[in-house]
Amino acid sequence: MEWVETTAKTVEQAQEAALDRLGVAADEAEFEILEEPKPGLFGRTRGEARVRARVKPAQVRPKQERRRRGSKDKSKGGAEGASTDAPSDQQPASDTPSDEGSAPEKDESTVSASSNGSGRGGQRRKDRSGNNKQEKAMSNDERDPSPVSPQEVGDAAVTFMDGLATAFGATATSELQVDGTELDVQLNGEELGLLVGPGGRTLNAIQDLVRVSAQRRLGDHETRLRVDVAGYRARRNEALGRFASDVAASVRESGSARALEPMPSADRKVIHDALNEEDGVSSRSEGDDPNRRIVVVPA
Repeated sequence: MEWVETTAKTVEQAQEAALDRLGVAADEAEFEILEEPKPGLFGRTRGEARVRARVKPAQVRPKQERRRRGSKDKSKGGAEGASTDAPSDQQPASDTPSDEGSAPEKDESTVSASSNGSGRGGQRRKDRSGNNKQEKAMSNDERDPSPVSPQEVGDAAVTFMDGLATAFGATATSELQVDGTELDVQLNGEELGLLVGPGGRTLNAIQDLVRVSAQRRLGDHETRLRVDVAGYRARRNEALGRFASDVAASVRESGSARALEPMPSADRKVIHDALNEEDGVSSRSEGDDPNRRIVVVPA
């Protein structure tokens, strides 16, 4: 995965700028702080924060380990059985953002042991805890290279999309483009609006499912997979570009900043790129996903 480097007044602002350049959420990226601002006189700071970031490689359990565990279960004789909007029947006519959004909350939990860690059992728990910390601290660069090729991941994604189209009763075919670790799967056909959904939300969910399916089938790999249906994303990007141009003209005329609706990181990247081509305005992102939004200000 390629690294991007950003600078800002604070580390947090530099990290936010890196996320916008990568087009991913915070939990999908990893950071290295190269330089921090230094304290100066009267509470001021000197210098800028410099951060390096990249898309976090996907990590899943190796395929061989799952097979070994399955064979043990068989030897024992045990066996195990195996808020969204409703999409319309037609592809949405307009892809232009509005001005409102809502956000779910994340739920995080921790588990603590009742034992105080004394004796042999406590020592083993301490050892395992120390090993886990060392594994988490290990850089992704130190891990063994993925044995799975991007072509294999792409072929698995194509198989998934073809099967999904058949399950929906649609006549469609998938095409794969491979550029290094960048994979683009395009599904073309008729009556595919159900696979896109309002604002592309169904398509985004399908893209996540394709990624998970490829990871579970093939094991650990480092690729970046994008899925499109009937050229929706290209049309969406064109609509976002026109929208950004209109917002830039409005901000230049009024001289006042304008906050846009919350949107996914991929859409924010398109808006930022379009605004970079506009004179007299600049942009920044504020808030946390999924309520993170772009603010356009006069330059």
